[in-house]
Amino acid sequence: MRSDRFILLEDEYGAHNYKPLNVVIERGRGIWVWDVDGNKYMDCLSAYSAVNQGHCHPKIKQALVKQAEKLTLTSRAFRNDQLGPLYKELCDLTNSHKVLPMNSGAEAVETAIKAVRKWGYQVKGVPEDKAEIIVCRNNFHGRTITIISFSTDPVSTTGFGPFTPGFKVVEFGDAKALEEAITPNTVAFMVEPIQGEAGVIIPPKGYLKDVRRICDAAGIVLILDEIQTGLGRTGALLAEQHDGIEADLTLIGKALSGGFYPVSAVLSNTEVLGVLKPGEHGSTFGGNPLACAVARAALRVLTEENLIENARKMGGYFLQGLKSIDNPKIKEVRGKGLLIGVEFKPEAGGARRYCERLKQAGLLCKETHETIIRFAPPLVITRDEIDWALERIAPILSE
Repeated sequence: MRSDRFILLEDEYGAHNYKPLNVVIERGRGIWVWDVDGNKYMDCLSAYSAVNQGHCHPKIKQALVKQAEKLTLTSRAFRNDQLGPLYKELCDLTNSHKVLPMNSGAEAVETAIKAVRKWGYQVKGVPEDKAEIIVCRNNFHGRTITIISFSTDPVSTTGFGPFTPGFKVVEFGDAKALEEAITPNTVAFMVEPIQGEAGVIIPPKGYLKDVRRICDAAGIVLILDEIQTGLGRTGALLAEQHDGIEADLTLIGKALSGGFYPVSAVLSNTEVLGVLKPGEHGSTFGGNPLACAVARAALRVLTEENLIENARKMGGYFLQGLKSIDNPKIKEVRGKGLLIGVEFKPEAGGARRYCERLKQAGLLCKETHETIIRFAPPLVITRDEIDWALERIAPILSE
């Protein structure tokens, strides 16, 4: 069946809450994917950084198949032989004390919200139902009702109220605004180290260090949402490492499974997750043996194959190549590691048309916030492959 037929089926029977490029992918390997018509493309999105290890990595696939033949799900009513080892490996790798595994990134965010609220009541002494969490303008943390309650994007909120209270919004990158927003009822500050969905927005140098100092002084929990920036994407295991800080709670997901299975986790100090008691929070699939086995293999691939260092080196090379493109309609090229954004001025006519042209040239990219293209290929990309990409990107983005 050809692409046009698949597209018709999707449009007829599926909800229309997505606006994908019209390419129907049937298989992938490494940084490459192929559509049903036999065309080959370089994947420059990595499923929003979920396939940092590349498509269908053989070692992760092997772990998935091996575990699937033995045991897939027990629920958390019983223990399994993959959970404890994953906990230890994650804690050793990230310098965490406790781990709470979930499935999606949004579930990890919801888990963090529940945990810090309970910590605020039980440990900090905030009056019941008065806890406040500070977030940043233009954030993206997920799609649940509670999470969109603190979104500032009208597309995410229009028509979905009423919303969950208890959140306060400040400007991203403005440490003084954070400091001024804290009250005795503030329990946490949640922030992305780099705002990915907002268009790869990088805060001023020293921002996270200031944030860490402010949270310590005010006695509030620092939550870093590293679901997109974590696990090597920015050229460090966690983006917080660029600033030499540690969060109290760190949220990871996406590449935690290498794209094979939905896996997320809340990494925490003992004090915060320690407030959760049996029956107060959980997930039928969270921490299942199949997910744990896949996550363990995905982490091994990241470290053993030096993908984090490769992201740092190749990201710098890719960034310089993109910055050399001459087009007065390009407003800015910015990035860290292999998370790069190219922002166009309004007169360029939007980023979507460039993404369509790039698809024709063999590269799959996706626009965000209408004027920005995000370039985030799998971390296995080589210098020669970046050269191949730049040869095709440069003439298109120069138009």
